[in-house]
Amino acid sequence: MKPIINVRRAGPGDEDALAAIGGATFLETYAEKARGADLVDHARNVHTPETYLALMAEPRSACWLAEVEETSAPVGYAVNCPSDLPPPAGDDDLQLKRIYMLSRYHGTGAGRALMEAALGHAADIGARRLLLGVYTRNTEAIAFYGKAGFEKVGTRKYRVGANEYDDLLLGKAL
Repeated sequence: MKPIINVRRAGPGDEDALAAIGGATFLETYAEKARGADLVDHARNVHTPETYLALMAEPRSACWLAEVEETSAPVGYAVNCPSDLPPPAGDDDLQLKRIYMLSRYHGTGAGRALMEAALGHAADIGARRLLLGVYTRNTEAIAFYGKAGFEKVGTRKYRVGANEYDDLLLGKAL
């Protein structure tokens, strides 16, 4: 039986939990797709408490945590922020920069709840679209985004360590 997972908006004081689940889910997701040393280096540099504090301080950004109800342990998260994606991203677009769940908790409904929170936030602040980048070989994520109504709007290269990877850029009009 799957545990109950609660999703809540993160705030100051949650930066350590966001950094921990960010690094853990990145490593789990890409362990068989990228070099281990590159993954560890990327997680160490990108998933820092300071990164998440800065994201939460940005007025158009929001972070959410998915936590096991019984223990409040983080098992997933999502982040919306102003887009840093290449064109066709515009100033009135928002980016779903991160949305990940530990694979053990897939199928609990928490991923859908995180997506609903991200879409609701983007609509509430008046974004025209919610955009995201996803690795072209992450077929499970691409299917999840497709079910949520995202469509291809472009491509980009994404660097992890010394290697570049092909990403799809997906968008959903709000």
